[in-house]
Amino acid sequence: MSVGSIPRLVIAAPSSGAGKTTVATGLMAAFAEAGLVVSPHKVGPDYIDPGYHSLATGRPGRNLDAYLCGPDRIAPLFLHGAAGADLALVEGVMGLFDGASGMGELSSTAHVAKLLRAPVVLVVDASSQSRSVAALVHGFASWDPEVRLAGVILNKVGSDRHEELLREAMDSSGVPVLGALRRDGRAGTPSRHLGLVPVAERRSDAVESVAELAARVREGCDLEALLALARTVPELPDAPWDPAAELAPAEGPAAPEKPLIAVAGGAAFTFSYAEHAELLAAAGAEVAPFDPLRDEHLPPGTQGLVIGGGFPEVYAPDLSANAPLRAEVAALVASGAPVSAECAGLLYLSRSLDGKPMCGVLPAEARMTERLTLGYREAVALRDNALAAAGTRVRGHEFHRTVLEPGAGADPAWGLTHPERRVEGFVAGGVHASYLHVHWAAEPSLAGRLVASAARSTPARGAAR
Repeated sequence: MSVGSIPRLVIAAPSSGAGKTTVATGLMAAFAEAGLVVSPHKVGPDYIDPGYHSLATGRPGRNLDAYLCGPDRIAPLFLHGAAGADLALVEGVMGLFDGASGMGELSSTAHVAKLLRAPVVLVVDASSQSRSVAALVHGFASWDPEVRLAGVILNKVGSDRHEELLREAMDSSGVPVLGALRRDGRAGTPSRHLGLVPVAERRSDAVESVAELAARVREGCDLEALLALARTVPELPDAPWDPAAELAPAEGPAAPEKPLIAVAGGAAFTFSYAEHAELLAAAGAEVAPFDPLRDEHLPPGTQGLVIGGGFPEVYAPDLSANAPLRAEVAALVASGAPVSAECAGLLYLSRSLDGKPMCGVLPAEARMTERLTLGYREAVALRDNALAAAGTRVRGHEFHRTVLEPGAGADPAWGLTHPERRVEGFVAGGVHASYLHVHWAAEPSLAGRLVASAARSTPARGAAR
């Protein structure tokens, strides 16, 4: 089987809250337990759901975001992530036709399904309806003839009689029912201020939850019919995305050995796209993960640092208590080594977070608020820095309930151009720190520039290689 013909399904819903993550994760786990190699994907910029997908399948959860990466990269990124798999499952975002605000179908689940030529299975919350479910499905099935709505999974069904009424109604819709799941809170996943609690924070409980989801899906869904549907897809003509082919030759003379770039992880820094580490490695770096909650030292020989998003506000006391690591990060920054920090990383580099001392390399204080900042952004680099050349244009997204005062330094990281115009973040020495999450697959030069800068830096004292 060629990678272009890999069986695939998109799991969508009429709206958020219908149970897409429950069903998609359960299907991934059930098929994986049946012996299939399952490739998990998520529409949109969400970092948390892919963690559950990865737990269910044993493969990296990957995002497919047509706003961040552009429609032309969706199929290549999908094929790259799905290489070697027997089945690919793509969890949608929001409602099936909900895309980037004011931009029509762009980045919607329907848009991605069309780009992948994949059939859609609609997860419907049936808890407060019976015959109306058929009208709902008919509307979604007929809205866009290019979207192949090929099946329905009824979720939150109350009883055998309720299921019988729902199936009778669906008989006239022309869309087959491929599963019916009862209301059941046993496999619930706890949420908080930014959505589900990440896998890294509740791994043993998450393992049990995923196993329970798999059991529910096996009991309530027709796995054979779903797999047969997934196998009806046409060949995708695109070539898989190749991180090495995306990169221009590194700037400056070749390094005598690979520069080591440390990448923060652990429970406090769970937000990262799988392609970022792949691009760093393809650009010639040695990638070394570390956990700021547990490790008192940077990896030996660190010459560059990437600190992505996550939940430092939840772990502020523990991050603050790790004074040896905070001191090493500050020393690395003082040496001029390149540092890319997004959102949580920005907060970690600040003077303090909710009154707890952080690394102190940025002249700003951070605190939690009740206000959610969420949305896609367009931005431009205002000056040359360790991550981006002046004039580099990117698309990103913000997702946080914290505020930083001030919100920008004398040299901002980005000038935002859409949907509002303002400056944001900090560029200081080798540091590029910002609230903006950017998918490097859309602009691979970011990884190449960071690695080239790291190759020219020397390890901070205490991090000898």
